[in-house]
Amino acid sequence: MSDNELIFEFESGNEILNERYELASRRIEEMADEHLKNKEFDLYFHSVRDFLEMMIQTYDWALDKGAEKDSLEELQKRNHELYKDILPENYDKSYGNPAFACERLGDGFGKILSALYYEMRYLIVSAFELSKFDMVIRMELFIEIYGSFAYADAEDKLPSYESVRQTMYWFFSDYAEEERMIRFAQIVDPVRDFAREIIMESDLSDLRYLYKFGEYISDNELQIARHLQSLPEEEITKLADTFTEGYRIGFAATGKDISIKSTASVIYTLGFERIIQKAITNLKKIGMQSSVYRSLTSIFYVDGSARRMACHGAIPNKQFDYDHKDDFGLFFDSALMNRKLEAIRAAGEKYKKEAKLYGGPAVLEEFGAKPFSPEPKKEAVHLDEKQQKMLGEYKIQAGLIQNEYIIGKERSFTIISFPVPEIGDRFPEIFEEVVKINTLDYKLYQTIQQKLIDALDEAKYVVVKGMGENRTDMKVMLHELKDKSKETNFENCVADVNIPVGEVFTSPVLKGTEGTLHVTGVYLMGLYFKDLELKFKDGCITDYRCSNFDSEEENRKYINDNILYNHKTLPIGEFAIGTNTTAYTFARKFNVADKLDILIAEKTGPHFAVGDTCYSFDEDNDTFNPDGKRHIAKENEISAERKNDPDKAYFSCHTDITIPYDELGEITAVREDGSTITIMKEGRFVLPGTEELNDALV
Repeated sequence: MSDNELIFEFESGNEILNERYELASRRIEEMADEHLKNKEFDLYFHSVRDFLEMMIQTYDWALDKGAEKDSLEELQKRNHELYKDILPENYDKSYGNPAFACERLGDGFGKILSALYYEMRYLIVSAFELSKFDMVIRMELFIEIYGSFAYADAEDKLPSYESVRQTMYWFFSDYAEEERMIRFAQIVDPVRDFAREIIMESDLSDLRYLYKFGEYISDNELQIARHLQSLPEEEITKLADTFTEGYRIGFAATGKDISIKSTASVIYTLGFERIIQKAITNLKKIGMQSSVYRSLTSIFYVDGSARRMACHGAIPNKQFDYDHKDDFGLFFDSALMNRKLEAIRAAGEKYKKEAKLYGGPAVLEEFGAKPFSPEPKKEAVHLDEKQQKMLGEYKIQAGLIQNEYIIGKERSFTIISFPVPEIGDRFPEIFEEVVKINTLDYKLYQTIQQKLIDALDEAKYVVVKGMGENRTDMKVMLHELKDKSKETNFENCVADVNIPVGEVFTSPVLKGTEGTLHVTGVYLMGLYFKDLELKFKDGCITDYRCSNFDSEEENRKYINDNILYNHKTLPIGEFAIGTNTTAYTFARKFNVADKLDILIAEKTGPHFAVGDTCYSFDEDNDTFNPDGKRHIAKENEISAERKNDPDKAYFSCHTDITIPYDELGEITAVREDGSTITIMKEGRFVLPGTEELNDALV
């Protein structure tokens, strides 16, 4: 059953839903002539009412295929109107800003009514996709809450905060299953797909197509689309082939059978449709139907992360996303957590057959946007300690349930990244250089990286030290190889699941892994960390600090929220040595090191990942290097607990932290007898057979 058919099932033949929609639309129209005595709350409800009225008009416009009739200028004006309220220049006076909402409505109501407006903005997506179900349930929620204020206002008072909270609580509980089923269907059952149809059926030379999605469109999306239009067909084919061939090779390299899969999800940022169109065609040739599902800005889906994890256009205001990343904390308790988990299982059961055929995502990421460092706000919703613990438990349980249906050891993925015009005036040159980086000769790297692996496999542990202002001093314990002729600790990573080429990586032994990891500045998941320092004992974080804010408390909370994800500690899930010196030199040449996507940045020096290993849910599936040796370092002492207590084995996060070559003092492999092999010294490869990597360094 497709997602459209599922919605049809919810709509009961449309009659009841149409009636609900007409009643809600009429009530919202009537509210224009009504006013509360309390002026501040009256202004709030009229502001949101006006937005909902615009959504009703947008639905009618989309139904009439307005995106195909309007001029580019008209579409741009409409797009701006949809998003202008939360754009940075207007955000100080927006009810989407919890600071402004709390200033006008008080701390309690300010938080929850700002969250309500955040949820109402989801109707932009619903209107463009003509999803009457998604529209009507949110319009009814708004009307119910407005009604409680109107009733109390007649008696010159406000409703109780708890009554409003309960109304929203039951909304997110009652519709949890329906929302989860629709979402799951979008991923694993792409019989009909809103975004894919736009990509495959539109004339991509006519940039009006960008405005059919309902996403915010900035100059970035327009310029990248124009740039791709300027490239010859053979160049587009080369890029798309690299992307989809990486997906295919990912299955082959890990010994997984792609022939038993028939669907893949394609995730990207708008503007790259010319590549994506070709990629979808490529996937179809190997028997894979593509789903293209969007990132959803709804409290149903936020989970403490401000990062958009699926398809999206420009982010109109990253601070808006950051301010609302914990809104679910207004309602999150054990009962709602269990309800959400039940919804995931119900969706899995309904789409069990389709999920079995799902092969995993092919992801095209962008980088180069203006770096973002968020402003922490006391007015935003924050999870309490109990909720933080529950969120960690929820993510683990949700991952385990989903793995029962989308089986990790049977699926694969690939990720590639490209710059966007916001990266700078030299964008065409930068784009061309990234194309070269993404299509480097993987066989050359494979040969050199094997020499690194051969040396590292001699070691009991590895020492990594920084130089200059970098205070890194780490000891990394490795697994014991019982038969070095057949076993290896490190994977020889070339251009398959992680494009571009250029790293060898392992899952360290935790016991005995210790020291300090430090970087002077790094972007992680789009957020900047200044002077980031993590301390480890037996492979787990024991302390942490950074210098983003004046207050140590704010700095620690920033790390806790965005690296630890509210876990008390995290283990080192990965230790790797990046070998892509070409990418490193490129970043310095164009002064874009601070804007690199992690896919490229992690290849420009040694890196440590905190959280899960690279082999989560896939530990028992044998994988081999090109030389035929089997990887034996696929788990650590924590992930090994999956056999006894899966809840304690995984963390549902994996964050790579890279030490750039110019901050690297040494990497030394230490044998059992204490003798050493120097891998790198003062930012240069010194191991015999690897010196060619230095040719790209200047």
